[in-house]
Amino acid sequence: MAESLSIREARAHLAEVVTKAESGEITVITRKGERVGAVVPIEILDAIEEAADEPAAREAELHRNDPTASMAELLADLFDSPPGSATTPSPRASV
Repeated sequence: MAESLSIREARAHLAEVVTKAESGEITVITRKGERVGAVVPIEILDAIEEAADEPAAREAELHRNDPTASMAELLADLFDSPPGSATTPSPRASV
């Protein structure tokens, strides 16, 4: 079970909390008795970040061969007037 410290206690013993994280221990930080955060070993944070990236990587792989558009085409679509419109595009929109 992870040790719990109030914010005040964690601040007073920060070096010890960090040393414990380096040795693989988790310290839960509380505010008014409620768990609000944790100091964890960096390996745990790395694993969380890698796991969060995995769905995005899978989604990108699904769309790898989708048709693409150039930046010029995208800008033209954004700034060109609809057919039959009397307005002229902004000078900034020219590519």
